[in-house]
Amino acid sequence: MTVEICPSMLSANATNLGAELIAVEKAGADAIHWDIMDGNFVEAITFGAHVVAAHRKLTSLRFDVHLMTEHPDTHLDSFIKAGADVIFVHPETCPHLHRTIDTIKSAGKKAGIALNPATDIDCLKYCDADCVLVMSVNPGRSGQKFISSQLKKIAKIKELFPQLKICVDGGISDSTIRACVENGAESFVTGSFLFKSEDYAEAIKSLRANGCKD
Repeated sequence: MTVEICPSMLSANATNLGAELIAVEKAGADAIHWDIMDGNFVEAITFGAHVVAAHRKLTSLRFDVHLMTEHPDTHLDSFIKAGADVIFVHPETCPHLHRTIDTIKSAGKKAGIALNPATDIDCLKYCDADCVLVMSVNPGRSGQKFISSQLKKIAKIKELFPQLKICVDGGISDSTIRACVENGAESFVTGSFLFKSEDYAEAIKSLRANGCKD
């Protein structure tokens, strides 16, 4: 199985995001991950829809948009128009999660549910999501240590919801990716490990090699 590698632009050089995006595409990335933070759900403030729209013109790679915002429903339309292909929302921020997922899918986009480390998987029973984003760190900052307890969550999702594509975000490196794959994950958000490396192509190659399931 070949794993998906999705660089998080949160960890890229903020002074030259366009060049960074092009560089990771050339290095072999499968998708681009945008962490959208509003300063409320998490402390940081990051990218708006206009930033995503501007970079949409640079690549045909899939854009995964992770809404770490207090009121994601108010932002859906702008990010759909900006070119998002997949939109992840947190159940804690969606009083009508089923409706939110349905709104995303009705626009022809893939809908995902993002689960914080302490968030139960029970909500996945009641929504027709396409994928799930398991947060293996607490959201809001890059460069955090992988929380190993999330491996059990990945395995449980794989067992109970085999139809869902499992993505993992947080502390992903060539030393943590293999255990995630062995428990059922297939797509990975990489931030600090990739963007702090001297060679993006070699970093992605290392992730794939270590994440390869025999």
